[in-house]
Amino acid sequence: MKPSLSSTTRVVALLGDPVSHSLSPVIQNAACAAAGVDGVYVALRCTSEQLPSLMQAIAHAGGCGNVTLPYKERAAAVVQVRSETVQKTGACNTFWSDGGKLRGDNTDVEGFSRALERFLGRRPKGQRVLLLGAGGAARGVLLALLNDGVREVMLYNRTVDRARAVSRRIGGRHVRVASTFNDVRDGRFDLVVNATRLSLDPADPLPLELSRLEHAGAVMDLVYGREETRFVRAAREFGVPATDGGEMLVQQGAVAFERWWGCDAPVDAMRAALEAERRG
Repeated sequence: MKPSLSSTTRVVALLGDPVSHSLSPVIQNAACAAAGVDGVYVALRCTSEQLPSLMQAIAHAGGCGNVTLPYKERAAAVVQVRSETVQKTGACNTFWSDGGKLRGDNTDVEGFSRALERFLGRRPKGQRVLLLGAGGAARGVLLALLNDGVREVMLYNRTVDRARAVSRRIGGRHVRVASTFNDVRDGRFDLVVNATRLSLDPADPLPLELSRLEHAGAVMDLVYGREETRFVRAAREFGVPATDGGEMLVQQGAVAFERWWGCDAPVDAMRAALEAERRG
């Protein structure tokens, strides 16, 4: 159902690059219709230089929005009032205006936790996790895992110094940084999470060859598309339960919806819209 637009319609925007693949407009416009709120969600591609002025203009005009890769860390520096999750992660994916000030939150934290519990059927307390990546999405995932009481997170990123910076900011004694793949090789992990952008393009190499690990209990790829990602398919072919980022998209979007509109998000309607779109 297309949103009904008027002079009072609130504009909600997704800012990032790329955004053409995003299914956030599908789930958020379905949420607006199901909840009966007067809003329309659009995706806007922008540069890093354009991001601050766009966030401020949209919010001060009464709108709100999300920020996606690769600008979540930059967005954290733009907002004036930062939630605890933004302060801890240094990444922001949700913004709005309140009391004349630009506010920001990182709904990836709660969104990942909800999605992971739905996938595993339980919280990951006591588990050993391999986390691939150290960008804005990885920061939210790392905080969520630590909040849920995992035993250890091995952080593996192409740029080791960046991973170390994330570990110092969020981690503590439960986080180890892999200096090379030799630190990961032959490891046993209850869960492997891909928080890199690899898999976004079908031509991308796999973020990790699971055959190089001694054991992987489950795989969660934060990347999503209209079809399963190559990493999810490869994991299942290897006999490992796997899921992509579709459910996280729904769950972090639901948390964002609640921040913007001050009411419960229609999660079932959002998930149904995503599933319908992916079926084509």
